[in-house]
Amino acid sequence: MKTLTYLAVLEPTGEKTYSVFFPDVPGCISTGKDLEDAVKNAKEALELHYYGLFKDEDEIPVPSDTVSKEDADGCIVSPITIYPDIVVERFNNKKVKTNCTLPAWLKEIAENNHINYSQVLESAIKQKLGLNQ
Repeated sequence: MKTLTYLAVLEPTGEKTYSVFFPDVPGCISTGKDLEDAVKNAKEALELHYYGLFKDEDEIPVPSDTVSKEDADGCIVSPITIYPDIVVERFNNKKVKTNCTLPAWLKEIAENNHINYSQVLESAIKQKLGLNQ
């Protein structure tokens, strides 16, 4: 399984708090209330950033093996590994909320019959697009 490992720079910003950035991934930043939280949030930020680059068909930065002395000075450097295929699969299949409208009479009947709107809408859209398996 393909992995990508980027070096995260965890910069102390106060008592136990950290600011996080990835020198190889411009714009990917995070924070944490302590070291453990900063590492966890760094991974989440990296996964989200990767997915955005992937969806926009932007170039995925190549991870480097080192961090400049200037970036690392007074900071903690931690490798953060993500699994691109799993990231894409998870975000592509994440359930999202959408709004739709129905006539009041139909909504009342549906609710009286315990209809799951999400399930019915998903099924109907798949059928309309010929995606039923």
